[in-house]
Amino acid sequence: MSEQARPLRIDVVSLFPDTILSALSASIPARAIERGLASLRVHDLREWGIGKHRAVDDEPYGGGAGMLMRPEPLVDAIEALRTEGSTVVLLDAGGERLQQSRLRTLARSGHLILLCGRYEGVDERVRAYVDLEISIGDYVLSGGEPGAIVLCDALLRLLPGAIEAASLAEESFSANLLEYPQYTRPAEFRGVAVPEILLSGNHAAVAAWRGEQARLRTVARRPDLLPGAQPRKKGD
Repeated sequence: MSEQARPLRIDVVSLFPDTILSALSASIPARAIERGLASLRVHDLREWGIGKHRAVDDEPYGGGAGMLMRPEPLVDAIEALRTEGSTVVLLDAGGERLQQSRLRTLARSGHLILLCGRYEGVDERVRAYVDLEISIGDYVLSGGEPGAIVLCDALLRLLPGAIEAASLAEESFSANLLEYPQYTRPAEFRGVAVPEILLSGNHAAVAAWRGEQARLRTVARRPDLLPGAQPRKKGD
């Protein structure tokens, strides 16, 4: 807690709040919340819906398939939840692709408001009230809920005290490298043995081996992460 000035507050706005709560009610996310490192509140967008039917969507101007989320409920939700220092994030297929560096920045935020879109997306005028748009990949989901779950899970594990600091130091993307191969018992499985270096007890040699393996794996699988690499093209 000493590294975290105050608990991270997360408000999620969704048409399916139970999906968010269910997914984050176990393992590391639940433990981070139980330890007071963060608070999570999930709000049903229909709280700000229009009329007696609490409508949140309508047909798009100009025609086209599907329905579009109206601006009033989303903007009313933002204004009801926003406080000084809040960061409003729209989960959107056209947003910035989520990266570990962005997660580290958001983990230091005081308050996040996550908006889960649905249907064909949101009215363009909503974007004027949003600070950041995030996508978790180059594909289309039924709604923003899976993205919000991924974002929350990845954020909560970064909070000081959520997991051992050493676990964060060497995992994938911690230094623009993928994590090195790891092994546990048995020492041999179906003819494949654990590399001898890991059984040597020579910690310096093990560290050097792991560093080299991380580099080789990154070169083979994600060369775009390495310094001087060309940015990945969308869809790569």
